Amino acid sequence: MTRTTPPRPVDIAAVFPELAPLARTTTRLHPRPGTPTPQESSVGGPLLWQIDDPWPHCEGPHLPGEPLTTLADVRLQRDMLTAAWKRPQHPGVNLLTPEEDAIIKRIQAGHSWTNEPIAMIPVAQLYARDIPDLHPPLGCDLLQVLWCPFGHDDEYLPRVKLVWRSSSTVTALLSNPPQPVAVESGDYVPEPCIAHPEQVIEYPALSDLDEALREQIKAWQAREKTIADVGSFAYSFGLSVAPGWKVGGWTSFSFRDAAPAICSCGTQMQPLLRIDSTEWDGGSGSWIPIEDQALDRNPGSGYTRPWEPVMVTIGRSYTMQIYTCPASVDHPPVAWMQ
Repeated sequence: MTRTTPPRPVDIAAVFPELAPLARTTTRLHPRPGTPTPQESSVGGPLLWQIDDPWPHCEGPHLPGEPLTTLADVRLQRDMLTAAWKRPQHPGVNLLTPEEDAIIKRIQAGHSWTNEPIAMIPVAQLYARDIPDLHPPLGCDLLQVLWCPFGHDDEYLPRVKLVWRSSSTVTALLSNPPQPVAVESGDYVPEPCIAHPEQVIEYPALSDLDEALREQIKAWQAREKTIADVGSFAYSFGLSVAPGWKVGGWTSFSFRDAAPAICSCGTQMQPLLRIDSTEWDGGSGSWIPIEDQALDRNPGSGYTRPWEPVMVTIGRSYTMQIYTCPASVDHPPVAWMQ
């Protein structure tokens, strides 16, 4: 099913012509739960991986903390709670059966910590044929993103591995990739989703504009308080940077100060992939795809919500932005929580 972003409430480049040359395209991925194949663009789906290619592992360090869980337990708990919420609910009757409750308690008790290397898990697989803003290196048509399902370093984000490849070189498919012995949290386990790519136009966040234009936009917002139903935040939430998982485009900052990502070689890095905790929230409602607007108005009482299809949470529902160096694909990526 395609996803269609509604037209922006205002043609902001017509109001501020200075924005026109700053326009960028981005490809919204619109991941939705499904059963993707290795031959499809996906989030959290199986990868087109050559059988004799080494599978990435993370050597750590993985710092002890709360009890661990496993991929199998994360998925079992999600499936069990999804099924339970679909059953008729009767007053005074527990949501879970006694057998289900025992399984959930066993899962929540967790597993002991391990010092073993952690097999990375698939986060995204993107074919250039589907993602016009991907821009792969010469000879490649496929990006595969994996991460270690543990928080790392100062950002406390999963450690990322990017693999660029030519899909035509995969002649024998690895059908049973290694699984991590444990994961830190279900927050780092994406649900398998089919991508529904859509290219849209974005403009810089307020923090990326020069001061004069920024102040003009703020003054305009103060006068036009009904625009996009977000009042004085119309530009930031409804007219500039799209929410959700996306490739390329502009980035935005929330809790951290805006700053360019600089590679160790001194080159300013470019946004590659944004991983978002939600597809939309209360402030970004104008970006809800037309096909999903009925679900947003009537989300039901199920375990899952339509604005959280991937079930990944970055920090306190923030985003994770992966940057790459345009000077060389061999330079390591940078990931920030924003």
